Amino acid sequence: MSLQVDSKSAKWKQGDCVLGEQWFAFRFSPNHPITKVSTKTTEEFGGEVDIAENEVAGFVVLTQTCDIVRTCQKRPYLEVAPLVEVDDSTLREVQRLKRPQYVVIPGLASKCFVGDLDRVMTVEKAVLLDWERVPGCLSDKDVRDFAVALTRKITRFAFPDDFVGFVQPLSKKIQKKHSKQSEEGEALRALREIRLRASPSWDAQTVNVSFFFILDDDTPSPGKKSWDELCDTWMGLIPSSGRFTVSGETIILEEMTAKDYLESDRLDLDHLSSQST
Repeated sequence: MSLQVDSKSAKWKQGDCVLGEQWFAFRFSPNHPITKVSTKTTEEFGGEVDIAENEVAGFVVLTQTCDIVRTCQKRPYLEVAPLVEVDDSTLREVQRLKRPQYVVIPGLASKCFVGDLDRVMTVEKAVLLDWERVPGCLSDKDVRDFAVALTRKITRFAFPDDFVGFVQPLSKKIQKKHSKQSEEGEALRALREIRLRASPSWDAQTVNVSFFFILDDDTPSPGKKSWDELCDTWMGLIPSSGRFTVSGETIILEEMTAKDYLESDRLDLDHLSSQST
Protein backbone atom coordinates (compact mmCIF):
# COMPACT_ATOMS: atom_id res chain seq x y z
CA MET A 1 0.00 0.00 0.00
CA SER A 2 2.82 2.41 0.83
CA LEU A 3 4.27 2.01 -2.66
CA GLN A 4 0.88 2.81 -4.20
CA VAL A 5 0.51 5.91 -2.06
CA ASP A 6 4.05 7.08 -2.81
CA SER A 7 3.55 6.50 -6.54
CA LYS A 8 0.36 8.57 -6.48
CA SER A 9 1.89 11.31 -4.31
CA ALA A 10 4.80 11.70 -6.73
CA LYS A 11 2.37 13.13 -9.30
CA TRP A 12 0.95 15.81 -7.03
CA LYS A 13 2.30 19.31 -6.36
CA GLN A 14 1.54 22.18 -4.02
CA GLY A 15 -1.50 24.03 -5.36
CA ASP A 16 -3.05 20.98 -7.03
CA CYS A 17 -6.76 20.42 -6.40
CA VAL A 18 -9.52 17.88 -6.29
CA LEU A 19 -13.00 18.90 -7.44
CA GLY A 20 -16.37 17.46 -6.54
CA GLU A 21 -18.15 16.52 -3.33
CA GLN A 22 -15.74 16.65 -0.39
CA TRP A 23 -16.20 17.16 3.33
CA PHE A 24 -14.33 19.59 5.54
CA ALA A 25 -14.13 18.49 9.19
CA PHE A 26 -13.25 20.56 12.24
CA ARG A 27 -13.36 20.30 16.03
CA PHE A 28 -15.61 22.59 18.07
CA SER A 29 -16.97 23.00 21.58
CA PRO A 30 -20.49 21.53 21.87
CA ASN A 31 -20.98 23.78 24.91
CA HIS A 32 -20.23 26.88 22.86
CA PRO A 33 -20.88 26.28 19.15
CA ILE A 34 -20.16 29.31 16.97
CA THR A 35 -20.86 28.48 13.34
CA LYS A 36 -24.11 27.31 11.78
CA VAL A 37 -22.52 23.93 11.06
CA SER A 38 -21.37 23.34 14.65
CA THR A 39 -24.68 24.61 16.04
CA LYS A 40 -26.62 22.22 13.81
CA THR A 41 -24.32 19.34 14.77
CA THR A 42 -24.83 20.10 18.47
CA GLU A 43 -28.60 20.07 18.01
CA GLU A 44 -28.57 16.83 16.02
CA PHE A 45 -26.34 14.92 18.43
CA GLY A 46 -27.38 16.49 21.72
CA GLY A 47 -23.95 17.86 22.50
CA GLU A 48 -22.33 14.41 22.42
CA VAL A 49 -20.16 15.14 19.37
CA ASP A 50 -17.35 17.68 19.02
CA ILE A 51 -16.43 17.09 15.37
CA ALA A 52 -18.47 18.81 12.65
CA GLU A 53 -18.21 18.62 8.90
CA ASN A 54 -19.72 20.42 5.95
CA GLU A 55 -19.70 19.81 2.23
CA VAL A 56 -17.27 21.79 0.09
CA ALA A 57 -16.62 22.04 -3.65
CA GLY A 58 -13.18 20.46 -3.37
CA PHE A 59 -9.75 20.98 -1.82
CA VAL A 60 -6.44 22.59 -2.71
CA VAL A 61 -3.23 21.04 -1.39
CA LEU A 62 -1.14 23.45 0.71
CA THR A 63 1.74 21.13 1.61
CA GLN A 64 5.04 21.93 -0.09
CA THR A 65 5.82 19.74 -3.08
CA CYS A 66 9.05 18.48 -1.51
CA ASP A 67 7.03 17.03 1.38
CA ILE A 68 4.24 15.70 -0.83
CA VAL A 69 6.64 13.51 -2.78
CA ARG A 70 8.45 12.16 0.28
CA THR A 71 7.51 8.64 1.32
CA CYS A 72 4.30 8.35 3.32
CA GLN A 73 6.22 6.36 5.92
CA LYS A 74 8.08 9.53 6.91
CA ARG A 75 5.58 12.18 5.80
CA PRO A 76 2.10 10.61 6.05
CA TYR A 77 0.06 13.82 6.13
CA LEU A 78 -1.06 16.58 3.79
CA GLU A 79 -2.59 19.96 4.58
CA VAL A 80 -5.56 20.96 2.44
CA ALA A 81 -7.94 23.93 2.32
CA PRO A 82 -11.49 23.92 0.96
CA LEU A 83 -12.35 25.55 -2.34
CA VAL A 84 -14.89 28.36 -2.30
CA GLU A 85 -16.43 30.26 -5.18
CA VAL A 86 -16.07 34.05 -5.19
CA ASP A 87 -17.25 36.82 -7.49
CA ASP A 88 -15.04 38.40 -10.14
CA SER A 89 -14.25 41.45 -8.01
CA THR A 90 -13.10 39.37 -5.04
CA LEU A 91 -11.08 37.11 -7.34
CA ARG A 92 -9.15 40.14 -8.61
CA GLU A 93 -8.49 41.23 -5.04
CA VAL A 94 -7.19 37.76 -4.16
CA GLN A 95 -4.96 37.77 -7.23
CA ARG A 96 -3.40 41.04 -6.03
CA LEU A 97 -2.87 39.65 -2.50
CA LYS A 98 -5.46 42.01 -1.04
CA ARG A 99 -7.41 39.18 0.62
CA PRO A 100 -4.96 37.07 2.68
CA GLN A 101 -7.80 34.79 3.78
CA TYR A 102 -7.76 33.31 0.29
CA VAL A 103 -5.23 31.96 -2.19
CA VAL A 104 -5.79 32.16 -5.94
CA ILE A 105 -5.55 28.94 -7.97
CA PRO A 106 -4.66 29.81 -11.57
CA GLY A 107 -5.83 26.46 -12.90
CA LEU A 108 -9.31 27.14 -11.53
CA ALA A 109 -9.49 30.91 -12.05
CA SER A 110 -12.04 30.49 -14.84
CA LYS A 111 -14.36 28.86 -12.29
CA CYS A 112 -13.70 31.64 -9.73
CA PHE A 113 -12.55 29.09 -7.15
CA VAL A 114 -10.05 30.10 -4.48
CA GLY A 115 -8.65 28.29 -1.46
CA ASP A 116 -9.97 29.34 1.95
CA LEU A 117 -6.89 29.57 4.18
CA ASP A 118 -8.97 30.20 7.30
CA ARG A 119 -9.97 26.54 7.11
CA VAL A 120 -7.11 24.07 6.91
CA MET A 121 -7.51 20.32 7.40
CA THR A 122 -4.96 17.51 7.77
CA VAL A 123 -5.49 14.31 5.78
CA GLU A 124 -3.43 11.18 5.22
CA LYS A 125 -1.73 10.89 1.85
CA ALA A 126 -3.71 7.76 1.04
CA VAL A 127 -6.72 9.94 0.18
CA LEU A 128 -4.88 10.82 -3.03
CA LEU A 129 -5.60 7.29 -4.26
CA ASP A 130 -9.25 8.30 -4.58
CA TRP A 131 -8.69 11.84 -5.83
CA GLU A 132 -8.38 12.99 -9.43
CA ARG A 133 -5.62 15.58 -9.66
CA VAL A 134 -6.48 18.98 -11.14
CA PRO A 135 -3.32 21.06 -11.73
CA GLY A 136 -3.48 24.33 -9.80
CA CYS A 137 -0.26 26.14 -10.69
CA LEU A 138 0.43 26.28 -14.41
CA SER A 139 3.81 28.07 -14.48
CA ASP A 140 6.84 28.82 -12.33
CA LYS A 141 5.35 32.24 -11.59
CA ASP A 142 2.13 30.59 -10.40
CA VAL A 143 4.17 28.39 -8.05
CA ARG A 144 5.99 31.40 -6.59
CA ASP A 145 2.81 33.45 -6.25
CA PHE A 146 1.04 30.57 -4.50
CA ALA A 147 3.87 30.24 -1.97
CA VAL A 148 3.88 34.01 -1.39
CA ALA A 149 0.13 33.97 -0.69
CA LEU A 150 0.53 31.20 1.89
CA THR A 151 3.36 33.08 3.57
CA ARG A 152 1.36 36.29 3.54
CA LYS A 153 -1.45 34.64 5.48
CA ILE A 154 0.73 33.87 8.50
CA THR A 155 3.17 36.79 8.44
CA ARG A 156 0.79 39.76 8.41
CA PHE A 157 1.78 42.53 10.77
CA ALA A 158 -0.52 43.19 13.74
CA PHE A 159 -1.08 46.94 13.87
CA PRO A 160 -1.51 48.53 17.35
CA ASP A 161 -5.07 48.76 18.65
CA ASP A 162 -5.04 52.54 18.90
CA PHE A 163 -3.88 52.80 15.30
CA VAL A 164 -6.74 50.53 14.23
CA GLY A 165 -9.20 53.08 15.58
CA PHE A 166 -7.20 56.01 14.24
CA VAL A 167 -7.19 54.73 10.65
CA GLN A 168 -10.85 53.66 10.66
CA PRO A 169 -12.18 56.61 8.58
CA LEU A 170 -9.80 55.67 5.76
CA SER A 171 -10.58 51.99 6.25
CA LYS A 172 -14.30 52.55 5.84
CA LYS A 173 -13.75 54.72 2.78
CA ILE A 174 -11.64 52.09 1.02
CA GLN A 175 -14.02 49.29 1.94
CA LYS A 176 -16.98 51.26 0.62
CA LYS A 177 -15.40 52.46 -2.61
CA HIS A 178 -13.04 49.63 -3.59
CA SER A 179 -15.56 47.55 -5.55
CA LYS A 180 -17.64 50.47 -6.86
CA GLN A 181 -17.79 51.33 -10.55
CA SER A 182 -16.54 54.86 -10.00
CA GLU A 183 -13.37 56.83 -10.67
CA GLU A 184 -12.26 56.44 -7.06
CA GLY A 185 -13.12 52.74 -7.09
CA GLU A 186 -11.03 52.24 -10.23
CA ALA A 187 -8.16 54.14 -8.62
CA LEU A 188 -8.24 51.96 -5.52
CA ARG A 189 -8.30 48.79 -7.60
CA ALA A 190 -5.35 50.07 -9.64
CA LEU A 191 -3.17 50.21 -6.54
CA ARG A 192 -0.76 47.32 -6.24
CA GLU A 193 -0.78 47.64 -2.46
CA ILE A 194 -0.80 50.07 0.44
CA ARG A 195 2.17 49.94 2.80
CA LEU A 196 2.75 51.74 6.10
CA ARG A 197 6.04 52.64 7.79
CA ALA A 198 6.20 53.76 11.41
CA SER A 199 9.00 56.05 12.59
CA PRO A 200 10.73 55.59 14.94
CA SER A 201 8.54 52.57 15.82
CA TRP A 202 4.93 51.59 16.45
CA ASP A 203 5.59 51.54 20.20
CA ALA A 204 6.99 55.07 20.40
CA GLN A 205 5.14 57.83 22.26
CA THR A 206 4.97 59.86 19.05
CA VAL A 207 4.79 57.99 15.75
CA ASN A 208 4.99 59.30 12.20
CA VAL A 209 3.17 56.92 9.89
CA SER A 210 4.11 57.11 6.21
CA PHE A 211 1.50 55.77 3.79
CA PHE A 212 2.76 54.43 0.47
CA PHE A 213 0.06 54.00 -2.18
CA ILE A 214 2.00 51.80 -4.60
CA LEU A 215 1.35 51.47 -8.34
CA ASP A 216 2.78 48.87 -10.71
CA ASP A 217 3.65 51.51 -13.31
CA ASP A 218 3.03 55.14 -14.22
CA THR A 219 -0.50 54.54 -15.48
CA PRO A 220 -2.51 57.80 -15.37
CA SER A 221 -5.22 58.06 -12.73
CA PRO A 222 -8.61 56.87 -14.03
CA GLY A 223 -10.44 60.13 -13.33
CA LYS A 224 -10.08 63.89 -13.28
CA LYS A 225 -7.99 63.89 -10.12
CA SER A 226 -4.28 63.16 -10.33
CA TRP A 227 -2.72 60.47 -8.16
CA ASP A 228 -1.31 63.14 -5.86
CA GLU A 229 -4.77 64.69 -5.48
CA LEU A 230 -6.27 61.29 -4.72
CA CYS A 231 -3.57 60.69 -2.13
CA ASP A 232 -4.35 64.06 -0.50
CA THR A 233 -8.04 63.13 -0.41
CA TRP A 234 -7.35 59.80 1.28
CA MET A 235 -4.89 61.26 3.77
CA GLY A 236 -7.37 64.02 4.59
CA LEU A 237 -9.57 61.38 6.19
CA ILE A 238 -7.01 60.74 8.93
CA PRO A 239 -5.56 64.06 10.15
CA SER A 240 -2.77 63.77 12.70
CA SER A 241 -4.08 63.21 16.22
CA GLY A 242 -3.10 61.54 19.46
CA ARG A 243 0.34 60.00 19.14
CA PHE A 244 0.13 59.65 15.35
CA THR A 245 1.23 62.06 12.65
CA VAL A 246 0.78 61.01 9.05
CA SER A 247 2.16 61.60 5.59
CA GLY A 248 1.38 59.91 2.30
CA GLU A 249 2.51 59.55 -1.29
CA THR A 250 1.69 57.58 -4.40
CA ILE A 251 4.73 55.85 -5.81
CA ILE A 252 5.64 53.41 -8.58
CA LEU A 253 7.00 50.12 -7.25
CA GLU A 254 10.33 50.36 -9.09
CA GLU A 255 10.92 53.83 -7.64
CA MET A 256 10.41 52.70 -4.05
CA THR A 257 13.66 52.01 -2.21
CA ALA A 258 14.31 48.54 -0.87
CA LYS A 259 14.77 50.09 2.58
CA ASP A 260 11.32 51.71 2.52
CA TYR A 261 9.72 48.49 1.31
CA LEU A 262 11.39 46.25 3.90
CA GLU A 263 10.72 48.67 6.76
CA SER A 264 7.02 48.99 5.91
CA ASP A 265 4.05 46.69 6.45
CA ARG A 266 1.27 45.91 4.03
CA LEU A 267 -2.30 47.04 4.77
CA ASP A 268 -4.80 44.74 3.10
CA LEU A 269 -8.57 44.53 2.74
CA ASP A 270 -8.83 41.86 5.44
CA HIS A 271 -7.19 44.29 7.86
CA LEU A 272 -9.66 46.95 6.76
CA SER A 273 -12.62 44.60 7.23
CA SER A 274 -11.63 43.84 10.81
CA GLN A 275 -11.01 47.49 11.57
CA SER A 276 -14.43 48.57 10.45
CA THR A 277 -16.32 46.08 12.61
